[in-house]
Amino acid sequence: MSSTIHPFDQDIDDNTEWDSPMFRLAQQQFLKAAEIMSLDENVRDRLLFPQRSLTVSFPCRRDEYAEVETVFGYRVQHVLTMGPTKGGIRYHQDVNLGEVSALAMWMTWKCALMELPFGGAKGGVRIDPTKLSRSELQRLTRRYTMEITDIIGPDRDIPAPDMGTNEQVMAWIMDTYSQQVGYAVPEIVTGKPVVLGGSLGRTEATGRGLVYLICEAANHMGMDLKKSTAVVQGFGNVGSNTIRFLAESGVKIIGVSDVSTGLHNPNGLEVNSLLEHIDQHGILKGYAGASEISNSELLELKCDILAPCALQNQITSKNASKLNCRMLAEGANGPTTLEADQILIDKEVFIVPDILGNAGGVTVSYFEWVQDTQNFTWSLEEINDRLHKIMVGAFNRTVLRSQRDKLDMRTAAMIEGIQRVAKAKLLRGLFP
Repeated sequence: MSSTIHPFDQDIDDNTEWDSPMFRLAQQQFLKAAEIMSLDENVRDRLLFPQRSLTVSFPCRRDEYAEVETVFGYRVQHVLTMGPTKGGIRYHQDVNLGEVSALAMWMTWKCALMELPFGGAKGGVRIDPTKLSRSELQRLTRRYTMEITDIIGPDRDIPAPDMGTNEQVMAWIMDTYSQQVGYAVPEIVTGKPVVLGGSLGRTEATGRGLVYLICEAANHMGMDLKKSTAVVQGFGNVGSNTIRFLAESGVKIIGVSDVSTGLHNPNGLEVNSLLEHIDQHGILKGYAGASEISNSELLELKCDILAPCALQNQITSKNASKLNCRMLAEGANGPTTLEADQILIDKEVFIVPDILGNAGGVTVSYFEWVQDTQNFTWSLEEINDRLHKIMVGAFNRTVLRSQRDKLDMRTAAMIEGIQRVAKAKLLRGLFP
């Protein structure tokens, strides 16, 4: 469905179709930044809700042939002003329109902050992918792709992997879309296998980009990484690569977690051993080289760097005062609430906000899209060099605005992104 919103005669709370904790957080962050920058009210109201929202329901046939489940899916495009929209697709049992809309909004600011030629988008299917067989997952993906085919395309909206999806899912999306147009269209998705036009370095890009920024933030703070400790929440794609690259930078990893447990070793965890354990068992639980702790205990460990790389709303007003880190480097989307932000600011914790910290993924996705449209492959060294340059440039612009305008890092990053989008909207004008 295409949504038309009239902010001048509707209160935010009236638009219950988007209502969710994540979307409220995204709106609150935006409104805080908009007030500080005195954003034009007309532009503010247009950016407060997504420009296009599609909700679909479709059948998913299980391997037990007689069993058919009705599944709900979403694709949200927040801003169409900046060029094609860009954003991941997540498969999770708690996905809803509000969550997807929040992620699309954050993606808009993220792309603008990185100066990428995209607006923000996001997609999702409300299902637990861990309970699907490979054949069920493929059927689900292909049917979902058909349901959203009318609003995606290499010049319209380019999906990518997110929580619960991977390069294989992207390959199925690419193939399904290509079958409809009659020829291979690798540029319809990013984060796909290299053999199908995927980019070198894309899989580890979010974790690598986060560590690039941790290094910059450490230099800014006068922190010696080789004498520093880190705790990483989450051991998925982002968390595991963050741990790996932090260890390569000389940081001692003293705590990690996944859905099964948290692990703590004050003398440092052996990263290769952890990765081998995950390869063999799939989860961290049962790892012999550390003590098991709860998620709440993990977040409160004394460390120099805390990197939340799991789910949203992990750091709240209830536990923010108990955090014992010098730097909070956000690899997850929306891990910190607005109330927790203020507590951490008062504690003088240096925050690398999510729209900056986890932007490595969309940046290398941009590189992949460019390579596909040009039919030209870049080397891994070239990709990493370009990623480093873009990430550091965005970090420096954010720090400069933070210092110049006496703002916290999240608000500074938000304003950097919002300002670029607002300028583009005003220059393009209003149709008709």
